[in-house]
Amino acid sequence: MDLIDHFRRMAANNLWSNDRLYRALMALKPGEFEAERTGFFPSIKATLNHVLSVDLYYLDMVEEGGVGLAIFDDWADFEIPAKLAAVQAETDRRLLSFCNELKKVDLDRRVPTDRGDNGMIPERIGDLLAHLFLHQIHHRGQVHAMLSGTSVKPPQLDEFLLDYDIKLRKKEVERLGL
Repeated sequence: MDLIDHFRRMAANNLWSNDRLYRALMALKPGEFEAERTGFFPSIKATLNHVLSVDLYYLDMVEEGGVGLAIFDDWADFEIPAKLAAVQAETDRRLLSFCNELKKVDLDRRVPTDRGDNGMIPERIGDLLAHLFLHQIHHRGQVHAMLSGTSVKPPQLDEFLLDYDIKLRKKEVERLGL
């Protein structure tokens, strides 16, 4: 497996993991989504809104959309898990599509990244994708832990589309088109 294949598999796994996580969130009792919890962000709602906003920011950078930090100017957190889940799924599919179109030359191509007062910093697409996947896993793990304090059992998230695990995720993978 080369790095491009790795990024494609990470994007597919990201879609699958988020789908599994959000399906669990749909079973939360009223008030649990926004309830204060221990974590880097103070709630499941705040953490997942952060993940989505950063996903959109990084996608803008790698796609060279030119929006930059302005993406956060009018950001309003999603209050309803189902709406947040739908936009996250769209964003996950956009990331998967971007990774599926990657060429080897793209990985070292530098794109401008809006770093506010620090200016436009050229970064390699491969580095940006690596950071984005790390960021997603980090905060998804925090939400997973937060779920332990709710009425919903945290879902299994550490399967990585392995052949061994196919029996555990076959219907999900087929439903997602992976």
